[in-house]
Amino acid sequence: MHMTTKALVLRTVDYKETDKILTLFTQEQGKLTASARGCRKKGSAIAAGCQLLAWSEMVLYDYQGRWAVKEASTERLFQGARDDIERLALGCYFAEAAELLAVEGLPSRSLLSLTLNSLHALDKLPEKPLPLVKAAFEWKAMALAGYEPLIDGCAVCGVNPPEAPRFHLREGVLHCAKCRGAGGEGISMPLSLPALAALEHIVHGDPKRLFSFRLDGEPLKELADAAEAYLHTQLERGFSTLDYYKSLQLS
Repeated sequence: MHMTTKALVLRTVDYKETDKILTLFTQEQGKLTASARGCRKKGSAIAAGCQLLAWSEMVLYDYQGRWAVKEASTERLFQGARDDIERLALGCYFAEAAELLAVEGLPSRSLLSLTLNSLHALDKLPEKPLPLVKAAFEWKAMALAGYEPLIDGCAVCGVNPPEAPRFHLREGVLHCAKCRGAGGEGISMPLSLPALAALEHIVHGDPKRLFSFRLDGEPLKELADAAEAYLHTQLERGFSTLDYYKSLQLS
């Protein structure tokens, strides 16, 4: 059995002397694992298309009950992101998060589109601050994966917008600062009105215009800090690629 599909390479693992094991995010079957036999050989015809973060057209075939790559031609390498170590590190974080959130064998075109659009932003939108791109990806990815934040007013008293808004990381809801005690146990973080407006755009706006907002200074820091904290709280795990990206911020 053969399948022709476009796929984003989310992860690569060297295997034996010349092979790789790939985690792919495909249009037709969502996340899947495939072997790329001989792709590390000099002059391999499939080497370029099997690189990490490559968006490629692939022909896969069934090899002993598992997918294997027969052909791979590169559609896009996001070279602008590859040429900058911070952007590349952030792109690898997007791939690691997408790998966790995607379901094996279940198509998720919205999450795939988000990941590709976020890589495009790293590649072609240098004017966009990296914390903005990162926060937009995190909030939207969580929403698509079933963790959409409820941001239509205070979850306790109902006032919209909340007074001195705060976002509850465990419950995924907004509340007024004065309603904190009735919002349940756990950490809540401040989201000023500009940050809240940006979050509304990210969660409910046109996905094709995801990065078409402006935010800087303290509101951007609030949006970014809450996005990362929410993702960690809900998924209950860290990401090695994120740790590396953050280490670059300190160097």
